[in-house]
Amino acid sequence: MTYRDLQTDRVKRQFNKVREAIERDDFRTPDVKKLAQGMYYRAKLDDTNRLLLAFVRHHDETVCLALEVIHQHAYQKSRFLRGAAIDESKLPDFTVQAAERTAEPVRYLHPSRNEFHLLDRVLSFDDTQDEVYRAALPVILVGSAGSGKTALTLQKLRDLPGQVLYVTLSPYLAQSAADLYAAHGFENEAQDVQFLAFHEYLETIRAVPGRPVTFEDFRVWFHRQTDARFTDAHQLFEEFRGVLSSRPDGALDEQAYLALGVRQSIYDQSARAQVHALFVRYLGWMRERNLYDPSLIAADLLPHVQPTYDAVVVDEVQDLTAAQLALILKSLTTPGQFLLCGDSNQIVHPNFFSWSAVKSLLWQDPALADRQPISLLRANFRNASTVTRVANDLLKVKHARFGSIDRESTFLVQAVADEEGSVTFLPDTAAVRSHLDAQTRGSAEYAVLVLRDEDKAEARRHFGTPLVFSIHEAKGLEYRNIILHNFISGQRGSYAQIAEGVTRGDLQTEELRYSRARDKSDKSLELYKFYVNALYVAVTRAVSRVILIESDTRHPLLDLLDIRIGDQAEQLKVKQASRDDWEREARKLELQGKAEQASDIRQRVLQQKPVPWDVWTPDTLRHMEEDVTAHPADPKRARGLLDYALLNRQDRLLATLRDLKLKPAASFLRNNDKDRRIQRQAVLDKYRRPFEATNLKAVLNDCDRYGVDHRTPANLTPLMLAAEVGNLPLLDALLARGADVNQTDLFGRTPYQLALNRALEDAAYAERLLGPVDGRVRPAALDVLVSGKLVRLSPEQAEFHLLNVMLASLPTFQSALTDPAPSAAELARRQDGYSVDFLRRNVDVFPERVLREARRRRTYFNHLLARAEVDSAYVPARRLWKRVRQGHYVINPDLQVKLKMTTGQDSTWVNVSLLTDPVVRAWLAPDAGGMQGEDGDGRWPSTRAG
Repeated sequence: MTYRDLQTDRVKRQFNKVREAIERDDFRTPDVKKLAQGMYYRAKLDDTNRLLLAFVRHHDETVCLALEVIHQHAYQKSRFLRGAAIDESKLPDFTVQAAERTAEPVRYLHPSRNEFHLLDRVLSFDDTQDEVYRAALPVILVGSAGSGKTALTLQKLRDLPGQVLYVTLSPYLAQSAADLYAAHGFENEAQDVQFLAFHEYLETIRAVPGRPVTFEDFRVWFHRQTDARFTDAHQLFEEFRGVLSSRPDGALDEQAYLALGVRQSIYDQSARAQVHALFVRYLGWMRERNLYDPSLIAADLLPHVQPTYDAVVVDEVQDLTAAQLALILKSLTTPGQFLLCGDSNQIVHPNFFSWSAVKSLLWQDPALADRQPISLLRANFRNASTVTRVANDLLKVKHARFGSIDRESTFLVQAVADEEGSVTFLPDTAAVRSHLDAQTRGSAEYAVLVLRDEDKAEARRHFGTPLVFSIHEAKGLEYRNIILHNFISGQRGSYAQIAEGVTRGDLQTEELRYSRARDKSDKSLELYKFYVNALYVAVTRAVSRVILIESDTRHPLLDLLDIRIGDQAEQLKVKQASRDDWEREARKLELQGKAEQASDIRQRVLQQKPVPWDVWTPDTLRHMEEDVTAHPADPKRARGLLDYALLNRQDRLLATLRDLKLKPAASFLRNNDKDRRIQRQAVLDKYRRPFEATNLKAVLNDCDRYGVDHRTPANLTPLMLAAEVGNLPLLDALLARGADVNQTDLFGRTPYQLALNRALEDAAYAERLLGPVDGRVRPAALDVLVSGKLVRLSPEQAEFHLLNVMLASLPTFQSALTDPAPSAAELARRQDGYSVDFLRRNVDVFPERVLREARRRRTYFNHLLARAEVDSAYVPARRLWKRVRQGHYVINPDLQVKLKMTTGQDSTWVNVSLLTDPVVRAWLAPDAGGMQGEDGDGRWPSTRAG
């Protein structure tokens, strides 16, 4: 099979010969050899050109994949090999047995089409997916859980030209989509793509103070409202988010709300005045807590959004309201250039979503909207056949009980997986719980799901696994096995209402037919859709097995779904997770925003502890300086502070220590350039040497004790130091454990920026190591705040490289103690900012992967600097730096960057002027951040009560 992006034009004849040989199982003629990098192989096309191969396994068949033509032995330019150097004389011989043993298993390969796609894994599209992939925009794509809609969407997005936006509600989905898009070094030079969570998209228009309100926030507020006892928190939150604040023209006033039709609200007329009064109170509460409703902010921003994007992709569109979707679509330069995808059966976030409402928003004429086609993905590539059968039966129950909410949601799915799997229930007894817990608590393949957040405490009493989630946390999860704890029994009445009047005969149909509810005053669907959708989402999180633990073993829904009792004494043959498995699981959950479970893994399973040494935080350094100033006669007190000053070239602090009569500081400042370098190198060796060693055991043992992102005394993570010294085996080991590439040091520098800074100073590092390090730690984007707006720079944008170089070298560049020491003329020039000469330092030896050849010319640097300066008229105006005189620039003084110095916590925005001296930043901390709203009071108009 051949990769869709494989370019064979220059070697077509040779390629055909290699393909013919491999298809007859002849690996000797093309001289196939195994590479040390990953699961890759190479074949000879001719004397100078090579073909990169890989193998996958589908059922009982091993398939050879042709990935990339490598011209002129230039392995270092391969997008798959991450800059690796290959010595062909040392490659081992090929064996079929080794290829079959290491072949990656795939769930589906098309029976006749030999083209495949590649994200993080091999993708082979079925006929429906391929048709959607080739279709022109606009496209509305409906797919169930496991249908591959996100993978298809990303592959289609890769081909869209111009300015392209991918947006979704979930920050984790946006981040993972960006990572998948860029997997194996993929780039599209004809495209400038941004991946944004919806709250980040809002900030590209105008920075929003505070954070989005969550259901957990709301639930706490709700329980304090004594006059809200007539309803429950979930229904009221759905009404607020999906009805009162969901419209593009803003929040409904009381009169408009009371005038809504019967089916447009959860509540009948008698309760609406009370609901609206609570809504006004809710707005005031959000203002006081610095929270915001994203739909109301979207409505406020709608008049201000400018057409920016040539195409827009909206993933999980069912999680968005009409106001949010309208704001996104207004950013299109050409209306209709959109791809929307989602599944209304997975709605557990309240918003009153329906596909018919989406179509009416997009095509104002109802008749025109009705004629617009929607693409349906019916295949399920994730779940075993029994899991899919139960999920389908849930849809049949929903359809038979409530009628269809949308034609577009009225379909069943077909399981592609060969695995049968199982869905069973067991009685909720102490013996059953104990038996299950003993087998699953040490496994990362079993997760426990409950219906509501408040149900988690009870589940944790009986199950020791840290993987306990409510259904609101379940979106984005996928585990091989799922345990549902009293999911149905805990809401017995609601699930009994869902099953009422539905018979097994209603579930015998192979297709669903669209039918509206007969009684328009019947609010059953609005009241109960959460429960049926929640159970659907919970079941489809499981790849293979679902076990329901139910106190009500005779609940009618169990019988209706034909879920049978399982073997209470069954031995599950559970695979126990290793430390590395749990470390990766914790990191994955952190990225998904599930900090509670990630913290539980680190504390209870990994038993990680705080580091036993002092870490140079800004506050610690400030106290150290105060202590040394108060006791100048004690050189031991100054040792750590001196190390910090030498390591980070802090000339202000060195001068302070010299003035306090501390000899090491005074001698350093008196020394010549050579002696300074020797003195500073000794400090560098002290802190770097453990991370340069080929034996990784000491560093990895510390990671076991304190976490993979623990801080060294110098406030660096192991990943930062491994990147700085270029220790590739250590980098791979840390990344395999889930090390965070977005952590920053005291000066706001990521591991990638520390590697860039080393490359600016060390040409040998730039030539030999920067490429492989870049391939491992380069982040998906660089975020900055400029003029109150989020600017996201992707690696495809040349400004990404320039700003990263400026930020990487900021502490060094503004210090008088650089190595080698600059002349007086150079110091004077540096006060005038970055010159092209400085920014181009060592670029001649930078690998192609880091900076393409066409972007290394002086004229190109000049053009980039001019177009992104503060006063440039270029569109889009990124305003990243300011020209101080001809050819010299400083970073925009108003620019803010993200600091992330704590595992699992959100980043903090800090003004760039505070990055060069962390001690000064500690002194100014109370005044260092914060943003004001439109009216200068930190509030937005839509969050003001009344």
